[in-house]
Amino acid sequence: MINQDRVVNEFLELVQIDSHSGKEGAVAKVLVKKLEELGLDVTVDDAGEKVGGETGNVIAKMKGTKSGPTILFSCHMDTVTPGEGIKPIIKDGVIYSDGTTILGGDDKAGIAAILEGIKFVKENNIEHSDVEVVFSIWEEGGLFGAKNLNTSKINAEYGFVLDSGGSPGEIIVTGPAQDKVNAKIIGKPAHAGVAPEEGVSAIMIAARAIDNMKLLRIDEETTANIGIISGGQATNIVAPEVTIKAESRSINEAKLNAQTAHMVEVFEKAAKDLGGKVEMDVERMYPAFNIDPEDEIVKKAQEVFGRMGIDSYTAATGGGSDTNILNGYGIKAINLGIGEKKPHTLEEHLHIKDLVDASRMVAELIKIFGE
Repeated sequence: MINQDRVVNEFLELVQIDSHSGKEGAVAKVLVKKLEELGLDVTVDDAGEKVGGETGNVIAKMKGTKSGPTILFSCHMDTVTPGEGIKPIIKDGVIYSDGTTILGGDDKAGIAAILEGIKFVKENNIEHSDVEVVFSIWEEGGLFGAKNLNTSKINAEYGFVLDSGGSPGEIIVTGPAQDKVNAKIIGKPAHAGVAPEEGVSAIMIAARAIDNMKLLRIDEETTANIGIISGGQATNIVAPEVTIKAESRSINEAKLNAQTAHMVEVFEKAAKDLGGKVEMDVERMYPAFNIDPEDEIVKKAQEVFGRMGIDSYTAATGGGSDTNILNGYGIKAINLGIGEKKPHTLEEHLHIKDLVDASRMVAELIKIFGE
């Protein structure tokens, strides 16, 4: 059986180590020590140097006791804000923060589960193939750790990312690609009371563009959103500049390309029609992934949950994760639910049962690929 007290205490320890994105140095140091104590070969890559963080991704390998497919477990070390000075509280089998911060279950619940799963395998002398572990940096806000992962250290055929809010049993097989779509609209300043007709309002250009843009839910596979608008100088000045940060997502690449092109076209047309200019910045942030529900990796996960007496189901997500990047590297990866409820909020919480089940899930996955 999974040692419940041990994995809970490990989780409580980890969430009390501050690790905002780009500031994962302290938790990385602790995790390197824990992995080495478990007998894994551990390295830290140079992703932190590339993105300006305190540390790189922590990469570890547990040498197999027998031949078989190499599998990878992955979680991210960073948390969103406010995530400093977390004080976890346990009430009725559920772990919360004290309400002034997030909890950090996203994604330290996954990290604790991986560590406990490996401990279980070792303590019970379970036969297994090679197992790799990646604890990535700076996942929140850009997947920067995974994007800069030293893949020469990775040999895995299959990947399991423990970073979804469903309870164990959830198998995410589909996730969208995302485009960043940012616009800098340039108008012409003028005195709004004396000679407004001499100006070109960047705000008016932005308003016209947004009014003519397809946004939010485009179809069952595609979304788009205007997230941030900033600009203007004063009420008596015709606004000379506006910046807009937006995005588009789809699990269908052709639809994503079409939606992004539409957004760019609408911005450009509005600027032209009203006498202004627009500078566009478009970037593909990460690729989509779509794993066949009949694929071996899904069947293995389903079999594991069957052994655990847990009903499993496949699902799609509208969010991005390191799963997208791993699939882009050619590692067939799925995202598994670990019970991180209401992440990114002060109401974030984690049921201890889910943490225990996630730990057993890791151990059973290691076991099944070694059979």
